[in-house]
Amino acid sequence: MSSPLSVAVLGAGLMGHGIGQVLAAAGHRVCLTDTDATALGSALGRVTRNLEEAAVDAAPVLARMRTTPSLADAVQGVDLVIEAVAEVVALKQDLFAEVAALAPPHAILASNTSVIPITRLGARLDDEARRRLVGTHWWNPPHLIPLVEVIRTAWTGAEVVDRVVTLLRDAGKTPVVVHRDVTGFIGNRLNQAMWREALALVEAGVCDAETIDIVVKSSFGLRLPVLGPMENADLIGLELTRNLHALLFPDLATGAAPSPLLDEAIARGDTGMKAGAGLRRWTPEEAEATRARLAAHLLALTRGEA
Repeated sequence: MSSPLSVAVLGAGLMGHGIGQVLAAAGHRVCLTDTDATALGSALGRVTRNLEEAAVDAAPVLARMRTTPSLADAVQGVDLVIEAVAEVVALKQDLFAEVAALAPPHAILASNTSVIPITRLGARLDDEARRRLVGTHWWNPPHLIPLVEVIRTAWTGAEVVDRVVTLLRDAGKTPVVVHRDVTGFIGNRLNQAMWREALALVEAGVCDAETIDIVVKSSFGLRLPVLGPMENADLIGLELTRNLHALLFPDLATGAAPSPLLDEAIARGDTGMKAGAGLRRWTPEEAEATRARLAAHLLALTRGEA
């Protein structure tokens, strides 16, 4: 086990509170900070609810967590800073430049961005700070999804990557190292490729959005927890895999811009579950049932019940 560290999580919203929860549960001291007073004020309550849903005593975890609206206070004396603010390049660049000046010179600087190359985020840092910069892409919800992608840049020190991987593994996560800093890293490139094809099928009138979800959940989605795409290729044989690709790849979507379906839905105000409609229509009860079903499924997996 790695020694207890002092950790600052910048951003206490959707991802930040869960990241802090995981590290506090692993024995580290965690400080959450956010410029949004509402998000900061509700963060520990959300951590409590997460732990109660998992039937875990919240008190020991909360005892290692605190919140502050002050960035300088949050990063004072820390060993690790994890940025989890909005996906805006300039915002993250400015924040890392500020943190590099405030945090101790040994502190690892990590970003939870899901798609932005880490190299871009370190553009305003000096060489010394760049050596301590690494990507740590957690998945939502971070307290239930095991994977964390650890992204190295051309600047990142090998010892920094090793320390972060060890920290995450000791916290019960499944870290993988991304050796080349590409947009979207690994998981989101795979995930978004499926989304592009799904939207293209609906746009072409092949099926509706509900059918897409039924097909994925009732076919290859059932295999994915135990059989990855490379394993599946080897299972069916590479000759068949090559033949399938030769027939199918020329007809797959290759658009470089977001689907017009998204623009049309957003223009109507159909922005997703919170609005009552997105690609599909949702009552408040249906939306809540979907969230509850996901949480219950992930909790069962973490307990080995599924």
